[in-house]
Amino acid sequence: MKANYHTHTARCGHASGTDEQYVQAALAQGFDVLGFSDHVPWPYRSDFTNTGVRMHISRMGEYLASIRGLKEKYAGKIEILLGFECEYFPDYIGWLADTAHEEALDYLILGNHYDGSDETGMYFGGARNAAQLNQYVKMTVRGIETGLFAYLAHPDLFMRRYPQFDGDCKKAARELCRACAAANMPMEYNLHDRYGRAWMGRTSYPAPEFFVIVREEGVDVLIGLDAHEPQEIADPTQWDRAHAELAAFGEHYLDRLALTRK
Repeated sequence: MKANYHTHTARCGHASGTDEQYVQAALAQGFDVLGFSDHVPWPYRSDFTNTGVRMHISRMGEYLASIRGLKEKYAGKIEILLGFECEYFPDYIGWLADTAHEEALDYLILGNHYDGSDETGMYFGGARNAAQLNQYVKMTVRGIETGLFAYLAHPDLFMRRYPQFDGDCKKAARELCRACAAANMPMEYNLHDRYGRAWMGRTSYPAPEFFVIVREEGVDVLIGLDAHEPQEIADPTQWDRAHAELAAFGEHYLDRLALTRK
């Protein structure tokens, strides 16, 4: 089984390619499952927009219709799934749960980029000290505990700017692992930074030290391409490398999700 549940579209403002080009790339590489999980378009209560990060909510219907159309067109050739990548934003989490139910989404993934909301909250990938790291852990654990999400995307996001993998990072990793284990939630081995988009001169995730702890804690893992262009699916280099690296996880290395619609 070859599956990717972390695929974006050009609507998010920092990806490229057509929706169908992602599907065609997946077929060419022998994928059995392709899940689209573009950044969720939150219904902000303020006039705030973040169009370089996520589609405007006015485009959500277009996104849903496009992926549903591809599901139908490619039925029998590849399983296409429809979802969103989401943060844990307490003020909007009720809307998210209602939307997932009303739209019969296949899944949601927790990619906790911002603290509380991107309207005012810090970007967790910019964490530089223990207090900011601890806030990431606290809010991410709360997201895990909602039960809304199929897995935790790039759990080591905090390593994008954190100076080094120190004792606070080890503590954070274990807290995240234990929350995921308690919720029976896998963690993602995210390949997007590795694909050549290192931030601030660093390839920050997947962080090897983090995944040593994941393995020690016995948490399930799966590969996430976090594809922002079809080439990230069409090029097998990083997938094959990750597949070899995760072999040591044994039965905790998952090749697909067991999805139950919420």
